[in-house]
Amino acid sequence: MNIRRLGGLLILVMLLLTQLGAAQQITVAAAADLQFAMQDIASRFEKESGKAVKVIYGSSGNFFQQVQNGGPFDLFFSANLDYAKKLEDAGLTEPGSLYQYATGKIVLWVPTESKLDLNRGLPALLDPAVRKIAIANPQHAPYGQAAVAAMKKENMYARVADKLVLGENISQAASFALSGSADVGIIALSLALSPDMKQKGRYVEVSAADYPPIEQGCVILKSSTHKDVARAFLGFVKTPAVAEILRSYGFGVLGK
Repeated sequence: MNIRRLGGLLILVMLLLTQLGAAQQITVAAAADLQFAMQDIASRFEKESGKAVKVIYGSSGNFFQQVQNGGPFDLFFSANLDYAKKLEDAGLTEPGSLYQYATGKIVLWVPTESKLDLNRGLPALLDPAVRKIAIANPQHAPYGQAAVAAMKKENMYARVADKLVLGENISQAASFALSGSADVGIIALSLALSPDMKQKGRYVEVSAADYPPIEQGCVILKSSTHKDVARAFLGFVKTPAVAEILRSYGFGVLGK
């Protein structure tokens, strides 16, 4: 066999392998609070199944709109169970795929060098030293909605509203607090427990009685072109191993 023919065959094999790999890859739209937990989950699934997982992070509300407009995702992991239910009601999901995978929590987070007394809880935000407070945009981010609800429950929202710095999603809000663009952040516990933030700051949990439960749900989308792999991934998410990963990032997991 001459070199030219051999080279052509090698290119053909590479193309076939690339196409096969693409056929085995699913795209997951995931709420930003899952950024670190989902990395562990997807990595473990890939090792055990040989299938690839591409994860895109953002705000649940924005993903909800994108899915309605035909966004190219196989699964949607929302930080708000209602978004997943609305997609199910609209006939945009695979029947029977709706699954509540976790509940989230919010915390008050400051950099290590901050002198803010977090033992006061949310009233610490009234300290004159606090000029900027990072939260996720409550227009489309469930964690931002929880932050606003908690501040209103403590009768302090009106007093700090002009200090709020809105992140596009909870991950961006956390980065504002981490970078010093805000003095304090009301962020997801799952992000406060991530390696970088855990080493560079401290936090206190906001009382769960101060905001509605952050119930999180996922669905397989009807538009998915890789439903077999999507079903396998959803099945993996329901295992005790994944429940343990979620717990390690501060999520509550039902019945596991």
